[in-house]
Amino acid sequence: MATLAPGVTFWDAGEFIAASHALGIPHPPGTPLFVLLLHSWASLVGHVVPYAVATNLVSALSTAGAAGLAAWIIANGSAAVPAGAAMAAALTAGAMSTVWLNATETEVYAASLLLAMVTLAAAARACREPGVRWLVLTAYLVVLAVPLHLSALVATPAAIVLVAQRDDGVDFARAVVLAGVWAVAIGAGLVRAPVVVAGVILLAAAAALLARREGVRRAAAATAAVVGVCAVALSAVAFMLVRARLDPFINQGNPSTWPALLDAVARRQYDVAPLWPRQAPAWLQLANVGQYADWQVGLGLGATVLPSVGRTLATVAFLALGVFGAARHRQADRRTWRALLTLLVCGTLGVAAYLNLKAGPSLGAGVLPATAVHEARERDYFFSLGFWAWGLWAGYGAVALARRFRFGAATGVALASVPIVLNWSAVTRRHEPEASLPARWATGILHATPPNGVLLAAGDNDTYPLWYAQEVLGIRRDVRLVTLPLMPAGWYRAELRRRGRLLPALAVTSWGGDDLSEAAIVVQRAVAQGRPVAVSVAVAAADREALGRAWIANGLVFVLDTAAERAGASGITVDTTAALALAPPLATVGVGVRPSTDAADGYFDALLGCPRYAVVRARGRPSESLDSLCNFR
Repeated sequence: MATLAPGVTFWDAGEFIAASHALGIPHPPGTPLFVLLLHSWASLVGHVVPYAVATNLVSALSTAGAAGLAAWIIANGSAAVPAGAAMAAALTAGAMSTVWLNATETEVYAASLLLAMVTLAAAARACREPGVRWLVLTAYLVVLAVPLHLSALVATPAAIVLVAQRDDGVDFARAVVLAGVWAVAIGAGLVRAPVVVAGVILLAAAAALLARREGVRRAAAATAAVVGVCAVALSAVAFMLVRARLDPFINQGNPSTWPALLDAVARRQYDVAPLWPRQAPAWLQLANVGQYADWQVGLGLGATVLPSVGRTLATVAFLALGVFGAARHRQADRRTWRALLTLLVCGTLGVAAYLNLKAGPSLGAGVLPATAVHEARERDYFFSLGFWAWGLWAGYGAVALARRFRFGAATGVALASVPIVLNWSAVTRRHEPEASLPARWATGILHATPPNGVLLAAGDNDTYPLWYAQEVLGIRRDVRLVTLPLMPAGWYRAELRRRGRLLPALAVTSWGGDDLSEAAIVVQRAVAQGRPVAVSVAVAAADREALGRAWIANGLVFVLDTAAERAGASGITVDTTAALALAPPLATVGVGVRPSTDAADGYFDALLGCPRYAVVRARGRPSESLDSLCNFR
């Protein structure tokens, strides 16, 4: 909480906060349970603290709860677990930079982490308790990942390992039950019928195994209970079907029909990579995991994508602590040790194999060819469960090492807490100018747009903070925001027609078409309606020029000069009065943007300087680099 973001952050947070406020539907797969959780919590505390702080708190509390449950799982695994080891494990795991960053903004991965730990805690009880009620609860929690976020399913193999290990031997029947539920959840989350069928077959096989051991009646009752809770968990997805028909402010995918709902859940809007062919060589994908691992325990010693000596030494030291902790944990409690080993493998190698990612944006500089395809952003958050497992063992190892040298458990806990100190300066979201940067960007570009204007934006970071400002803060709701990368989506084109008649009637509702050709129609219809057209400064100059020839610039937007266009003129005229009015409130405060593994803050902080540059340029002192940054040409 001490490092919690005081408002909106870049990337998906603005969309999630706005969707929560509007009880709407964010980008596929829609995460309906997360939206309901945020909305319910913010309805309770959103009148005491700012709305964004309330939703950010969900992530902080989720991570704290996950850490407490992880400590409980380790502490209750065996009486041989050293005193303080479980607490130290939770401290190090929670201090991993990716986990910490997820914990301080409105993002689904903290809630997914909590669900994963609740699932493992239920599985840890199921392996010791008689009857099937804890097994049924575990099955329910596994399927709950579908309406929350599928990343929680990474922990299910670890839950299967826990359920299978009973005091009297291996319980194959219970393991097969949970494996079947896992397959059903994966099939439902990906909308792949063969996978669901495979899960049903596994459940039938498990029912047969249970019937031979416990009788047909008890096996039938247990199977019915498992199937029933799976259906209840999946029912949360229907929220999107109901809510989309009311067309809330955020209605991505518009899943108001069953086919559209299935499209949203399956993420068919995106180019989801198959398992084969690989998008990058295996060594490169593993190198990405290694790069992200190097950011986890000492990011403050070098908060950039490039390694530093201090940071790498800290990484190696805590890797060694993790190996030592794993060995000691294995001696104390093999049951929980096997589960954590499964979680570590699935959260790193398993995720890398399944997601089949391209090289990260910062990976391979000077090695890969300039034409190599990269991910749009760093994807370290996909591996957070693997880093979490590493942190648990490193913290455990810190206490085990202290005991080996006859120091007290407090010394081990202090050693386990070192990543808190090493990461703090790099992960805190209360540092200015970053803390207020997304909100300043959103309010600045909205106020730069003429009244009743149509504003064309470049993408997620150019759009989501603006949605937050309009929906939650109520700023400039007269501006109609059009996101260019969404233009090929049939549902989005239908939305533009439905909201403002910016496109003609459309028969095609699938993904396709060219975003600029569709955007050109939007511009034409807006002009015909007498609405000003503005293009964000983040939109590439070539794309803007495809939409119009004559523009008036104030530094944050380019406004189409319709009178000049009709007269056959072209080029850019700077509105120095507007630019001078925008520059002071957008001026960077504090000591400047910190070095970071995420380039978004630095990029948008630089864009906020474009009004000042527009004035300089109008006075005849253009700069080639700033012309490129501010997309004057």
